Amino acid sequence: MRLPQDIIIKPYITEKSNMEIGAGKYTFIVDVKSTKTEIKKAVEALFSVKVLQVNTMNFEGKVKRTGVHEGPRPAWKKAVVKIDTDPKPVEYLAKGGKTVTNNKKYKTSIEEFGVAQ
Repeated sequence: MRLPQDIIIKPYITEKSNMEIGAGKYTFIVDVKSTKTEIKKAVEALFSVKVLQVNTMNFEGKVKRTGVHEGPRPAWKKAVVKIDTDPKPVEYLAKGGKTVTNNKKYKTSIEEFGVAQ
């Protein structure tokens, strides 16, 4: 099993990704072999947030030239993670018909991005 630090490589900061932070969407560069489930678990473990949705995109490496030599840049994967910005308590019925409320404390933003909601 891989560590969350091995799956999430770094945040992907662009003008578009900064605008999406207000909607609770954060963008990361992730390991090429990672799956959506692994990305979700890694973000929840690293940042203590509740992940609602993960969208991934694969990018092929471009061929670049240096003088007469040609070589490919490495392929990479981008993940857009939507977190729960308004966590609601979960109510369910326990044995005996009692209603139990589960108030898990999750963060509503990722402060490491430097943008507060």
